[in-house]
Amino acid sequence: MNTEATVIFIIASFGLAVVLILSRERIPEQLRRPMAIISIFLVLFAFFLIVYSFFRIGA
Repeated sequence: MNTEATVIFIIASFGLAVVLILSRERIPEQLRRPMAIISIFLVLFAFFLIVYSFFRIGA
């Protein structure tokens, strides 16, 4: 597994979540819910990648 790509994805997904939280008043109502759902899935997948990489390092 490419660790550089994983780290970039983790930073990008958490960055998107932070941007959505900090600018939720400026995002149009139609886009707010779908972007939040996509961001939740990306953050969950990033957590999975973090846990998977820890298990892979320990093995």
